[in-house]
Amino acid sequence: MNSYHPKSLLNELQYYITPPHDCSYLEKKSARMVFLDPVHRIDVVTLSELSRMGFRRSGDFVYRPECHLCRQCLSSRVPVEDFVMSSKQKKAWKRNQDLSLKITRPEDATNIHYTLYERYINERHADGDMYPPSHDQFEKFLLQSCTDSFFLELWKEDRLISVSTCDPLDDGLSAVYTFFDPDEHKRSLGVFAILKQIEHAKSLNLDYIYLGYWVPHSNKMNYKSEYIPLELLLDGQWRKLNRALTHSEIAQLGDSLMTTLPSGWNNPIIK
Repeated sequence: MNSYHPKSLLNELQYYITPPHDCSYLEKKSARMVFLDPVHRIDVVTLSELSRMGFRRSGDFVYRPECHLCRQCLSSRVPVEDFVMSSKQKKAWKRNQDLSLKITRPEDATNIHYTLYERYINERHADGDMYPPSHDQFEKFLLQSCTDSFFLELWKEDRLISVSTCDPLDDGLSAVYTFFDPDEHKRSLGVFAILKQIEHAKSLNLDYIYLGYWVPHSNKMNYKSEYIPLELLLDGQWRKLNRALTHSEIAQLGDSLMTTLPSGWNNPIIK
């Protein structure tokens, strides 16, 4: 698969850092973000290099957490060639074989997309910082982009039931955000959407699906650790997780990332 990465323009970009604010993942914790000047529209090569350094995109903003005494936001990516479905994921795959896939452009989104997004936020994330949803939020978060994003859509006949926003990278796809029909909970659409992105990346001969940040102390983020093998960006190095961790191991990892990593703690599970 791809191994050559053309030169990017990282040193020519301007970065800023935010003041401390409430952390979106951990209660009673503050966070800071380093972000790229949003006036820059960056190419695939530069976004790819930034992704390998732990940056993520949200709308026009490309950012990375930069927090004092906390390193729990671990960039995660799935090596698609090595990925093996778990029994749970196989069931989700079989359950959704009646769905069809479409690739569209965010700029072609209609009120059908917004209505699905609105229902998803209202019913699944009413306790989050994206509530309440609005057309302006939807446009700035998912339709505006500093790069050439696309929608990976899942349809049940003529009904849209899932949308994944993806960014193309030179070594993979970045899974930006997925929203789906909250009434279709038996389908496990969140799981299936990731599996379809893995399949799509593999069909394009790409190496990875970048899943964003896994935060060990945040239960709502732990689903990312179920895609094995999983590579984590730990202290500037990508390291492979070869098996699912136990709850106690996840807690231990999270504890260690509030200070420094104890020497050798993870030798049996990460190489």
